[in-house]
Amino acid sequence: MKRTALVVGAGVGGLAAAIALRESGWNVRIFERAARARQLGFGLGMAPNAIAGLRRLGVADTVLARGFAPTRGEIRRMDGTVLKRPEVPSPEALLGGPMIVASRSALHGALLESVGRDAVTFGSEITGFTADDGRVTIHAATGDTAEGDMLIGADGVGSATRRVLHPSEPPPRPCGIIAVRGASGAAHHLGDLSGVMYLGPGLESVLVRSGGTGVYWYLSLAREVVPSDTRDPEAILAHYSPRMDATFRAVTSHTEEFRCDELADRDPLPHWGHGVVTLLGDAAHPVLPYTGQGAAQAIVDAVALGQALSDGMSVPDALRSYELERCPKTAVLVAQGRRTARVMRVTNPVACGLLQLAIRLAPVRLLTKVYTRLNRRAGTDVTSAGQRDA
Repeated sequence: MKRTALVVGAGVGGLAAAIALRESGWNVRIFERAARARQLGFGLGMAPNAIAGLRRLGVADTVLARGFAPTRGEIRRMDGTVLKRPEVPSPEALLGGPMIVASRSALHGALLESVGRDAVTFGSEITGFTADDGRVTIHAATGDTAEGDMLIGADGVGSATRRVLHPSEPPPRPCGIIAVRGASGAAHHLGDLSGVMYLGPGLESVLVRSGGTGVYWYLSLAREVVPSDTRDPEAILAHYSPRMDATFRAVTSHTEEFRCDELADRDPLPHWGHGVVTLLGDAAHPVLPYTGQGAAQAIVDAVALGQALSDGMSVPDALRSYELERCPKTAVLVAQGRRTARVMRVTNPVACGLLQLAIRLAPVRLLTKVYTRLNRRAGTDVTSAGQRDA
């Protein structure tokens, strides 16, 4: 009989893990807290390592067809003054593969189509688990249980699986930044640009095409500059729109979906799981969005997990091998995200002016080298990550 893997969470990481586990010969059951399958249409950067991982999972062509490959953009001050207008260097030449922006709903939809909705139990909030003698039982808030031979906690930053594995760990660590995100259908307002980045005191904002007429945008604000400490995304947008240029106002005025979050991550763990239980994606290594690697790393995790479980080891040994492969690389990204967040939340006008001057004067080639080096340090490019890392 096929062994059964229980996956908690039907987001990008959970669905990617389910595909990889099936390819490794496992029967998979997925448990999702939400009552139905729906992902907001916010954008995700799909770096070459993510595309390589999706190719291993058999869904790359679908996602590539639904995404947008950026070619040129602008970096501006809030009033629209252009600091730099770079052409986007070839990701194939830099990192060995394509790079796109796709909506989360497009990526999630492609993964769910591959997994099949029948594999997912919706409306099932898993609150904990017990493990004994190579078997694991998950417990739902309704009192229902399910048994399997392995448990993969892919249940996000507030993971219940992680809480059982590491009960003394502190809660997620806020970084002092509030992010408003939205999806708009007004790509024509960007003209010939793939995207625009805005910089200001305690503020960073990006508008970027994400396929078809869609634009994903976010407004990232230091907590100190958020008006009246509100968390209403429409109120925050209304407060800042008059200070932004006409392009920003035109794109965001057509927003169809809003969300506001206080960004947070967690300190890296020395180990993710034990026995027949492990973690994956944001449950294992939540990173701040400045890395552009959140979804990508969940996909890479899934491929590495499937590979480890195909190598003939016992399940506990395979899970520890997977963790040993992935822990150090994801820890680098957590640190990278924190460093960038500290820069982005600076509110001092002089420091902000110096940052903008540095961006305006820095050659695109230098910025490209920095980006490439950071990715290779974290093992996130195709050429250096190796086959096990997709």
